[in-house]
Amino acid sequence: MQQKSKLSNRKNNKKRIVFIFSLLIVLLIVVEVFLRMYYGFCDTVLIRKDSEYEYIAQPNQDRFRFRNRIIYNSMSMRSDEIDSSSHIILGFGDSVINGGVLTDQDSLATGLLSKELSILYGHNVQFLNISAGSWGPDNCYAYLQKHGDFNAKSIYLVVSSHDAYDNMNFEEIVDIHKSFQSRQYKFAIWELFDRYAVSRIDNLINNQKIPESESLGINKKKEDSEFNTGFSSFFEYSKAKKIPLTIYLHAEKEEFEAEKYNEQGQEIINFATTNGIPLITDLDNELDVSDFNDRIHLSNRGQKKMATRILNSIKNERK
Repeated sequence: MQQKSKLSNRKNNKKRIVFIFSLLIVLLIVVEVFLRMYYGFCDTVLIRKDSEYEYIAQPNQDRFRFRNRIIYNSMSMRSDEIDSSSHIILGFGDSVINGGVLTDQDSLATGLLSKELSILYGHNVQFLNISAGSWGPDNCYAYLQKHGDFNAKSIYLVVSSHDAYDNMNFEEIVDIHKSFQSRQYKFAIWELFDRYAVSRIDNLINNQKIPESESLGINKKKEDSEFNTGFSSFFEYSKAKKIPLTIYLHAEKEEFEAEKYNEQGQEIINFATTNGIPLITDLDNELDVSDFNDRIHLSNRGQKKMATRILNSIKNERK
């Protein structure tokens, strides 16, 4: 009788273990599917190395990430495919104009401008988005040198104060920095853990806080660095090709709070003023705290305001 009871207990324990194990498997599958379908894990924007401008998004991508659609055309622009019959405007810059995975394709300033300008001009206009996270003006100009200007009618260079001395160094970043991957993770749960949880856990354990400038990839001025050569390269190119150049100086949140650009921002302003380059500045156009996703990057509202400022500038030029 006692032996039968032991056998029965063993069977029940075995059933419990199988049940718990099965439940865990089902739970993992549900979480995996949810992360993929709802948040777009395992569908991030992929990056490739480039010998001319360090790195760029891989061409021909249509991604769904954090509830947003992200598109890159065959030239690695965050835009629709180029229509050679369109009125082409080139927009160059870093993650500010790019928008990243937190900005839906339809909310980008460049996309909004393409629609508004098409109405204004009465024919198709493409305001192309040539950008990548942490690019400086020299990265942008290297792209222009390699691929040409696509018969553009004008060029807009979107920069922030930290771009004044953000020079290319070709430091290895693709597949080393978690935000610059050349291939997808195979499992969404592992991506969530490896890409987002590990660094936060490590910081909590070590009671460390990553400096905002470092976490956002901001390059500070170094004693031996020079004013980014991309500014003068764009200026000389626009003069030689007779393509109007405009610089858009985006204010970082600290500058918005201080109500003035920092020393590096002032250097960019002085460069534009000295060389007679039209300049659009955020601080002259009613910035608001809701225009930011973080200390630098624009929210959807901020992207819309950028589009409005550029559109108004173009309208003023036509008067």
